[in-house]
Amino acid sequence: MSTTTRNTEGRLMTGFLNAVEKAGNKLPEPALIFFYFLLVVMAMSAVLSTVDFDVVNPVTNEAVKINNLLSAQAITVTISSMVTTFTSFAPLGIVLVAMLGVGVAETSGFINTGLKKMLRVTPKKLLTPMIIFVAMFSHVAADAGYVLVIPLGAIIFMSAGRHPLAGIAAAFAGVSGGFAANMVPTGNDALLQGFTQTAAQLLDNTYTVNTLCNLFFGIGSTVMITLVGWWVTERIVEPRVSKLEIDGDYQHNEDMSQYSAKESRGFKVAGLVMILGLAGLAALAWPETSLLRSPVDGSLTSYGAPIMKSIVPLIFLIFIIPGIVYGFVAGTFKSGKDVINAMNESMSKMGSYMVMAFFCAMFIKAFGDSNIGTLIALAGADVLKTMALPGEATIIGMILLTAVVNILIGSASAKWALLSPIMVPMLMAVGISPELTQAAFRIGDSTTNIITPLMVFFPLVVVYCQRYVKSTGVGTLVSMMMPYSVIFFICWSIFLLVWWAVGLPLGVNAPYTYPIG
Repeated sequence: MSTTTRNTEGRLMTGFLNAVEKAGNKLPEPALIFFYFLLVVMAMSAVLSTVDFDVVNPVTNEAVKINNLLSAQAITVTISSMVTTFTSFAPLGIVLVAMLGVGVAETSGFINTGLKKMLRVTPKKLLTPMIIFVAMFSHVAADAGYVLVIPLGAIIFMSAGRHPLAGIAAAFAGVSGGFAANMVPTGNDALLQGFTQTAAQLLDNTYTVNTLCNLFFGIGSTVMITLVGWWVTERIVEPRVSKLEIDGDYQHNEDMSQYSAKESRGFKVAGLVMILGLAGLAALAWPETSLLRSPVDGSLTSYGAPIMKSIVPLIFLIFIIPGIVYGFVAGTFKSGKDVINAMNESMSKMGSYMVMAFFCAMFIKAFGDSNIGTLIALAGADVLKTMALPGEATIIGMILLTAVVNILIGSASAKWALLSPIMVPMLMAVGISPELTQAAFRIGDSTTNIITPLMVFFPLVVVYCQRYVKSTGVGTLVSMMMPYSVIFFICWSIFLLVWWAVGLPLGVNAPYTYPIG
């Protein structure tokens, strides 16, 4: 490739990135977006309430009627129920409870030491897939992957005589590009489930969505993303970044791949406690008379089973108990006050989410009460039926839509809060289940995380790169991650279609279709 061609490509990439960054910076905060949408919905409801529509809700067999949210009665109800609307917002409690436990495990060092141990025992030939795998596993600890696994990936690659930027790229691809893939349930499963179920009930108020509805597909996706990311790293990305001269200040005062004997002992004791706890849970759940089983059919996996309703509290306990044990054994906790401080620190990071959740709850309630979402969903379904697109094409369109929106709105919860009230009921009306729609959303949400400068941790990853290559900029990182984004999008979309065609379960109680007609 000639110098002129490279310069032209560089100018085009820079121009594109500048345009995206400029457009993204003009967007208001997510909380304000929901506030503005709330105002729009209320205004639209007043106008559309005067129109008679011939769209029939297949559940009630009645014509859809838009409710005026600006009427005196509606405004009174909105104000009087504002507190309960916020406190009953399903994702709010789910996220906060899960993060209390994970926050203690993260602050104590339990999760960090576990990640370091997993990486240290890996043969050099398997460094790439293991870093990608560990990066995906780090999703259980919220942002731990960004602050630990990504810089650790650079150090481990350097120690193996490989370019550190390749290690950063592999870790970033796993942490952010593979966000929807994981071997175990995470708080994100519960978060999205809350939005999905709320959206599904706009069309069918009896519909329930299991928290683990995408678990099996997520496990399969972990294997697929690990293998695809391995190939992209070693065949495309590493040969390219290896040409970059290492000229940065890459001497670290602390070797992040090391841990003390005390930390190692703490992890062993805490790990044993976690294993014993899981074994105890299995022993309690195994008997047919177990109180953790559904009182109706004796199943452990039905939505009504107490164990299914306890997924989030179990996540809390599974992390907080070993986290506390590790803290006291390793010496990072000296008293109960340190445990409470760890919880306080975890909650202090959730302030912006709680503000967004308030306006999001108000918007979703108004959107549902107005019936606008039902009208759009059913009208859209009529268009889809007229187009007679196969379900597979509809799902690919859903993935593409999410991937494009993700470039400008980085928050998964914010995006799904906006998209789910429209997309879930609309696809239900053409026979596609909410669980499959959610799986498609998660793919689109993951694949473009790594190429948008508007993702909150993107500047941090640029800084990581600059420690080794001073000239690294936003364009450098985007061009480095673009192969992952494109190939993940293609392979993951095909993987979902194949998973669907073969009939493998998406997760627990997760159908592919929704009965219509």
